[in-house]
Amino acid sequence: MTAPNIAWVAEDPASRRLLEIAEKLADTSTTLLITGESGTGKDQLARWIHEHGPRRDAPLLKIDCASLPAELVESELFGHERGAFTGAVARKPGRLELAQTGTIVLDEIAALTPGMQAKLLRVLEERTFERLGGTETLRMEARLMALTNTDMGKAVETGRFREDLFFRLNVLAIHVPPLRERVADIAPLASHFLSRLAPVHCKTDASFDSKAFEMLQHYGWPGNVRELKNAVEHALVFGKQSLLSPEDFPEILRAVGNEHGLTGMLRSLEDLEREAIELTLEGTHYKIGRAADILGISRKTLLEKRKKYRLI
Repeated sequence: MTAPNIAWVAEDPASRRLLEIAEKLADTSTTLLITGESGTGKDQLARWIHEHGPRRDAPLLKIDCASLPAELVESELFGHERGAFTGAVARKPGRLELAQTGTIVLDEIAALTPGMQAKLLRVLEERTFERLGGTETLRMEARLMALTNTDMGKAVETGRFREDLFFRLNVLAIHVPPLRERVADIAPLASHFLSRLAPVHCKTDASFDSKAFEMLQHYGWPGNVRELKNAVEHALVFGKQSLLSPEDFPEILRAVGNEHGLTGMLRSLEDLEREAIELTLEGTHYKIGRAADILGISRKTLLEKRKKYRLI
């Protein structure tokens, strides 16, 4: 077996408890549901669990259920035969087939259509599937991990998610706490991202001063670990010296971290909004729907503000 290479920073007691649970879950083959706010590191944890379990030498394949059109999710998962639909010019194996005895990660599983939820339930119950347009029954050997930032209980109550599928997914579940609930992880995570990103920006001697660390720990991190990573990269790009100070970070961090930040925030509300939108767009790789969810605004409003601030 190859040695695991996925890191998970765990200095905070909440993170240590999380890893203790993850270690136990890594040795099982049962379907796993990983919940948590956007940007907390659910995908990273899924990879950590895969690499610390007996399936580590088999593939880990991922499908983003929120970013793919509904018709493509089914084809990506199950595969298709030639002629199954317009444009299907050759047989294509799906992720369930390609994963073999590895792991399938379904990101944002709450975004699945009712039809796909029904088909996935059948696969989990029978451990078999067919390619689109095919008649050959194939066996699912892979482990499935489902990720979501949605309150699944509410989704079931409102009829947006099948109750029977939720129970099937929720046999084993693990919740990733938001960064604001594991404050002791902030400084080591910032240092971890700095060590990874500094060489990319040709600033291998970069470091944080004490005020920068203090500011980072006072901020609430609504975008969680992803926002922290983006903030560190922002500081590397705009910092003029190797010792990074609060002035090198996005203005929204400086305003909140400053004891007199309220005045500055009121004077530059538009700048703060632009910074928040820019960081969120970068952190979601400009996926409008996901960025809008994180910011708590509609897609239409985000597109209007993106045009207003020229974030094209």
